[in-house]
Amino acid sequence: MARLATFFYWSYWLALLLGAGPLRAQTPDAGPGVAVPNAPGLASPPLPPRASPAPATIAGTGQRQLSRVRVLKFEVEPAARALVRRLHPRATVSDSLTALRTVRELVLALQADAYLTASADELHWGRDTVRVRLYVGEQFRWAYLHNGNLGDGLLTRAGYREKFFRRTPWHPADWAALQERVLTEAENQGYPFATVGIDSLRLSGRDIAGRVVLKRGPAVYFDSLQIVGTSKTKKRFLTKYLQLTPGQPYSQQRVDAASALLRQLPYVRLRAEPEVRFAKSRARVYLLLDERPSNQFDAIVGLLPNSNGASGVQFTGDVTINLRNLRGGGKQVGLQWRKTDATSQLLDASYLHPNIFGTPLEVGATFNLYKQTDNFLTIRPRVQVSYPTARAGRLTFFAEQRSSRLLLDSAAYAQLGTLPNYLDSEYNSYGLGYSRASLDDLYFPHRGLFVSAQGGVGTKTIRRNAAIRENLYDGVALRSTQYSFSGRAERYWALGRQGVLLVRARGEGLFNQQFFLNDLFRLGGLNSLRGFQENQFYTNAYGVGTVELRQFTGPEGYVFIFADQALLQAYQFTTTQLSTHALDSPTGLGAGLSFRTAAGLFQFVYSVGRSEFLNTGFSLSNSKIHFGLTSRF
Repeated sequence: MARLATFFYWSYWLALLLGAGPLRAQTPDAGPGVAVPNAPGLASPPLPPRASPAPATIAGTGQRQLSRVRVLKFEVEPAARALVRRLHPRATVSDSLTALRTVRELVLALQADAYLTASADELHWGRDTVRVRLYVGEQFRWAYLHNGNLGDGLLTRAGYREKFFRRTPWHPADWAALQERVLTEAENQGYPFATVGIDSLRLSGRDIAGRVVLKRGPAVYFDSLQIVGTSKTKKRFLTKYLQLTPGQPYSQQRVDAASALLRQLPYVRLRAEPEVRFAKSRARVYLLLDERPSNQFDAIVGLLPNSNGASGVQFTGDVTINLRNLRGGGKQVGLQWRKTDATSQLLDASYLHPNIFGTPLEVGATFNLYKQTDNFLTIRPRVQVSYPTARAGRLTFFAEQRSSRLLLDSAAYAQLGTLPNYLDSEYNSYGLGYSRASLDDLYFPHRGLFVSAQGGVGTKTIRRNAAIRENLYDGVALRSTQYSFSGRAERYWALGRQGVLLVRARGEGLFNQQFFLNDLFRLGGLNSLRGFQENQFYTNAYGVGTVELRQFTGPEGYVFIFADQALLQAYQFTTTQLSTHALDSPTGLGAGLSFRTAAGLFQFVYSVGRSEFLNTGFSLSNSKIHFGLTSRF
């Protein structure tokens, strides 16, 4: 509504300024540039000559002769010829419609370049040429544009600088952009019906001067949030999550961001964009939301060749339980257990509590346990506080502790002549993270972007083990500073009606002067690098790029092919040497399918891998098969 009023206001004063008389109807296809109503010759151009009879056929061939091509010539004053040539108008036209469009585009381009009185006065249609008498005129400019009744803060946020509007060409697009920015700021400060115009307008020759003024209109405040649909999510939670607090000044930015924020919630389905109804200086926001099954139970079983060279296969497992939107308040609880190989197990637990103490802040806690049988046990608790931003992002501060201890009997360590590959250690760190998502669907995206990054710094402490001889710790830094970084970016493109292309890049880095086995990242398997066993690579820094092509067969079913390419610093631990490392670039290729069944979502993935560090190539004997069932309720 504000922009409609601005349009009529702008059209009125510009018509008076240029002496163009009443506004004329514009053709639907105005072409590029900014249209101004001062081109009477262009509004009703001379008609082209009467169409000649249908072209005759070429004798002996039965083919029609091609229509005549005309040369388009512009007659302009000598001072403006260089300017017209710079705009590169079409030199030849094949028909009268193309000629009219070319002339219109040229006139609009001149007007957009501050030649506001430019017009096509006459068009002469000849047999081989179309002659256009073009009037360019003078380039209008700003004498000045002063601040009228706008606060300095509002104009500064809108990008206004007085020097930009002093003795500079009067481009309609610049003035329209300034109007748009001022209106946007007003809309976000509680004035959605504001209009912007020029007061004290003066025209002296080709100089234009005035003051920019804002008519704010009535102040509007948020009234309440209304949920229309089957969603069981509480209104109180959504009010805090979307930051649409009753009594606060109306903000169009908050309303526009609401749909993106709602699409990141796994337990609601957005049926349509939010609607706003205004009454008595109040704005009521209506959300069209349906309930979506989001509680999750996953069970995945993997079949892998025995890593010790023996015949047969070994089983791996992955069980996940996620309970989301508990009692409609957005709370989440998660638990995951994984048996990655014959000697390793992993346990993850998480809890998320939104709107802590009635604020938009989210408080979360995670707990990670990794046990490598008879070797070491590592636990990693973490506490974090997140702030959801207005543009579907999250800014997170976290504190984390990572503690690892040895599990072997003391007698076994007493016989060692060198330090083992893993030591008792502790790492306390603090850091910041940021994530942002613009996916059209959280589970089955067809388009959109997801990015996340985090960094942390802390102190790493090596604790002496009483069972290991003290002199073996000589040369080991018992206390040092350690840095950690991670990042992930995913982009989805829709290809045709059912195709989706996924491009993903992710990586992590750990930087310290010395590493042991229980310090490093573990890479490989279905969730990190397909085509390899779980946790096959030990590394302190890696990057993985993925290209995946999906062809959907239904709303929740698709087949896919993929390629994973990694670059990493691979470590190998031996009994005679603490560690050796080399740069490796393993590759994983494969295909799979996913489809909905009565019991849940069935997944099947077949993959093969190649690595120079492991001295393995693409081979059916080293292929990996993963299948599982995901049930949401």
